[in-house]
Amino acid sequence: MDVISLRSSLDSEAGFFCQLDRKSDSAMSIPKNITQCTSVNRHNRSTACHYLVVLMLSVCILQLASSTAQTQCAARDVLERQLKFKTRASEAPQRLIESERDIAIWKTIAIGTFADSLKLRDALDSMRCSVGSQAGEILARPSFITASQKTDMELALVSPTQLGFTSDSVTLADLYSRARKLGLELAPAEVGPQLRIQYFDQPVGEFLIIGMEPIMTWSGDPIILNVANGGAGLILIGQDGRAEAEIPATSRIVFARSHKLAANTNLVDQAAAVPRE
Repeated sequence: MDVISLRSSLDSEAGFFCQLDRKSDSAMSIPKNITQCTSVNRHNRSTACHYLVVLMLSVCILQLASSTAQTQCAARDVLERQLKFKTRASEAPQRLIESERDIAIWKTIAIGTFADSLKLRDALDSMRCSVGSQAGEILARPSFITASQKTDMELALVSPTQLGFTSDSVTLADLYSRARKLGLELAPAEVGPQLRIQYFDQPVGEFLIIGMEPIMTWSGDPIILNVANGGAGLILIGQDGRAEAEIPATSRIVFARSHKLAANTNLVDQAAAVPRE
């Protein structure tokens, strides 16, 4: 391969691997160095350019690896996890919840791991988790607060059908009222973005409504959060949080398990562990 064809190949590979900004100093210095290779004698020219190519591609690969390590929410990373673990969207469980004892722990996440909502938003951005305009707006509102210390939060995942509703849809107010009567609690607003960055294996096509008190946008619209994977990457979006908003019966809603329910569960487990004579 002569120098001209080598340079052409190198430029195309650099663009693919690194997507370097041609206006940057580092990007502009590479073609200059390759051109300088033509000034050395014929015997050393090929060897010098070969080492330059290896060095450049090594740097590009390291940059790519560093970037990939943080792109947890990008569509490509999501697809790779789906293929590796063969995860898929599961249908909403339909077993009727009649009492607190029927409420299972779906997932436990940590909250209070960021000093404020700004740092939480920075974490979402660094992982390339998309944030919808409404979600981004309420994350910036003063009423969106984070826990003052790290706490493990037990979450339950239920559908309106499980809560006993037989109609095709139910209002958000009725949904919340029934959930509270069965021992569920509204989740802190922080659960939405925290679940987004702690739920990287979310199946494609899954949209989870966060059962939370709505937060007003600057224009006064009440918004709640939705943790979703629509196929183009992991995203946090906002949706209508009005009391009269209609929620389809097949939707899945994330609630917090009450502290009382958790304490009762622990007592039952301890009683079951006591040996009987």
